Amino acid sequence: MEAVILILALLFVAFVALGVYAGVKTVRAAKRGVDRTVTQARRSVENTALWAKSYGQPGVQGELAQLRLTLRTSMRATQDTLNAGVAQDGSLSESLELFRRLSVHGHELDDELKRLEREPDRATVASLLPGLKERTEHITHSAESLRWAARDRAKRFADDDLSALNAQIDLEAGALRHWTTEEPAAPDGTTGRSWSGPADEASSTTPSSATSSSATTPPPPTSPPPSLTAPDARLRTGYPWQKSARPETTN
Repeated sequence: MEAVILILALLFVAFVALGVYAGVKTVRAAKRGVDRTVTQARRSVENTALWAKSYGQPGVQGELAQLRLTLRTSMRATQDTLNAGVAQDGSLSESLELFRRLSVHGHELDDELKRLEREPDRATVASLLPGLKERTEHITHSAESLRWAARDRAKRFADDDLSALNAQIDLEAGALRHWTTEEPAAPDGTTGRSWSGPADEASSTTPSSATSSSATTPPPPTSPPPSLTAPDARLRTGYPWQKSARPETTN
């Protein structure tokens, strides 16, 4: 009896522990989903604000906003491309690591541009713009190089796979049309498979054999004249798609 109670207690504790573990995992997954949603929403709001500033504010403020928008758009596109490709091509892991190192410089530049947006000394900010543009171009050029290289690699793999698939389909199509190929010839010169009918076989006999057979074979007996009485339609065998004749009714 004590053993049964002990087993039940252990089972109860195991179920409770499993429930707590599942609850913690669910809460963490929900929290990650909420954080991801909040991050995406914040990023969308910031990009919309930068787009509005770049086209709505002239001067230094508009140029700073344009630099930030260009930087963020290029880095985000490269990150999405590499993350999507590394799942299918492990060779992109090194490219993804290089992008992480590039992202450090990108974040530093974005933070610096964001601080300069609040700088009241517009003249000093204007003097820094050429260097900021050059840094932005270097980072975005490197990001675009990684992104387009990954896309070209994926396209090349897709083209190679399609070419191999086309070759396999051509082979299968040829196998399905095997009846169009000529049969191998037998040792006596005839083909291994004949598609000719009885009439062709009869016509292929030699004249000597035909003459001898006509000389030895008696002529067929004369067939009797056809009957003058019409055949009974009720005794005629019909086809499956024909309707049977109705029997005559007698009153």
